[in-house]
Amino acid sequence: MLPTLALALFSMSAGAKDRVTFRHTPLPGDERPVITEAVVGPQGNDFALRLTFNKPPFGAECGTRCANATLLIDTDATAGTGLKLEGKQAENGADLAIIIQGARDLSGASGDSYLRVKVRRLSNEAKTVDEGELIAEIDHRKDPDRIHVEGSTVFLLIDASGDLPSGRKARIVYHPPGNKALQASLAGMAGSSSQGKVMIFRRGSWGKAPQGGTRVSPEPQAEPR
Repeated sequence: MLPTLALALFSMSAGAKDRVTFRHTPLPGDERPVITEAVVGPQGNDFALRLTFNKPPFGAECGTRCANATLLIDTDATAGTGLKLEGKQAENGADLAIIIQGARDLSGASGDSYLRVKVRRLSNEAKTVDEGELIAEIDHRKDPDRIHVEGSTVFLLIDASGDLPSGRKARIVYHPPGNKALQASLAGMAGSSSQGKVMIFRRGSWGKAPQGGTRVSPEPQAEPR
């Protein structure tokens, strides 16, 4: 039987219209941890994400085949700006790439495993995600106000306050390995009803999280796993 794909509105609160949920059943034999559910919504000047993997995204359990997943956000829901892949691809028009990787820190003797997230700004000239400008990098050890891990679930706050295109609607795209791309529309920064303090979905409710995060600097010596 083919794996199932589902997309549903997240409706556990009054702000449900500002959040969407992707659900995905991984292909049999997938070695790397795969996102099985992603809740995404604008929060203040950030996009908040709750990502659930089918197994821990980093550490001993995944060995040398840890998470390497990419989500794309078309911040103005238009193909006129952002990524330009060949052909009619769902990813076209994406302005922001969020890359979640299980990695090992090679700068110390212990070689600690950790989860890092790279954020790339995709300009009109970008023909691949790798051509995007690296604008931020965070990891769960150093940036607890931006990334939090509970077992196989990752909570993220991604800063969208820079020179990104903005509209009343945005679009989220996730292309799981070996399957078609999932995409959905959600409120954009110009149309979100979420105002005031930044919130992050953690421990079953939207709880307060301080502003912050590490701006990009020379990349640490690390290898994806």
